[in-house]
Amino acid sequence: MAFTVTIRPSGHSFSVDADETVLTAALREGFNLPYGCRNGACGSCKGKLLAGRIDYGDYQETALSEIERAQGFALFCCAKPQENIEIECREVGAVKDIPIRKMPCRVQRMERAAEDVMIVELRLPQNERLQYLAGQYLDMLMKDGQRRSFSMANAPHADECLQLHIRNYGGAFSKHVFERMKERDILRFEGPYGSFFLRENGEKPIILLASGTGFAPIKAIIEHAFHVGLSRPMTLYWGGRRRADLYLDAIASGWAAARPDFRYVPVLSEPAPDDGWAGRTGLVHLAVMADFADLSGYQVYACGNPLMVEAARKDFTGQRGLPPEEFFCDAFTPASVSP
Repeated sequence: MAFTVTIRPSGHSFSVDADETVLTAALREGFNLPYGCRNGACGSCKGKLLAGRIDYGDYQETALSEIERAQGFALFCCAKPQENIEIECREVGAVKDIPIRKMPCRVQRMERAAEDVMIVELRLPQNERLQYLAGQYLDMLMKDGQRRSFSMANAPHADECLQLHIRNYGGAFSKHVFERMKERDILRFEGPYGSFFLRENGEKPIILLASGTGFAPIKAIIEHAFHVGLSRPMTLYWGGRRRADLYLDAIASGWAAARPDFRYVPVLSEPAPDDGWAGRTGLVHLAVMADFADLSGYQVYACGNPLMVEAARKDFTGQRGLPPEEFFCDAFTPASVSP
């Protein structure tokens, strides 16, 4: 049996399946209610029950006191409707609605996806989750006070671990990752940051442009779009020098094979003979321009090398009619190489 949840004051509504919490269903349906732990420990998801009955679930009294419960409050990460309900809570609609937090994490898994690319999964403490928008990034905090920024490569609904794609540029942190870091190490980070995230309310088809590990936030955006059922056509252009730079090519190819509204165009700028490359070549943003004479009706998300991002911005808006306000970007700037 399913019940309907109506959010006040927005009037948004969504369906909750049997034995599903309000928060889980809201996130599944694309409504970003605030949360911090998702298991009744922090109180970040607290809101008011205006009408209907719920099972309050298991939670810690430090997160919801008896007085608050008597006043009509509930924790939506634990609460399960027993009939149609109305709730009062704020909805996360922009970066300003999400708190920036400092958190510890444990290195859960390390996978070398290419000679110079490491996929790292970070597990958060048991009673913690990081709320963020698909495309945002965090700052890893180093012992000497320096910071290194990395985008989350997993969509927010799959938040048990945070996935980072780290390229070895020779900086202090990447050298640590490739030479000394091991699974179960403890790290600290601060976030989320950034205004590079999916604008879900538009109707225009989407072009996603990535170079190298700029694929990380693009991956999160695509997975989030699939999760919320976004119906807008999407085309991904992913560029690298060599074939190995497209380190998750099979995933992107799988999306294209499974979804008629998704197209994937890999592009190599300097393929080697042993790459056996028969696909598109050249600069990745020029591949977009070769395929689209008019971008005035599109929305573009670009991430990766700063030169690529700036060239795409200049050429798409100057030569293909893309409205400047429809170009969203995040340029990756490597840390300085240690002497």
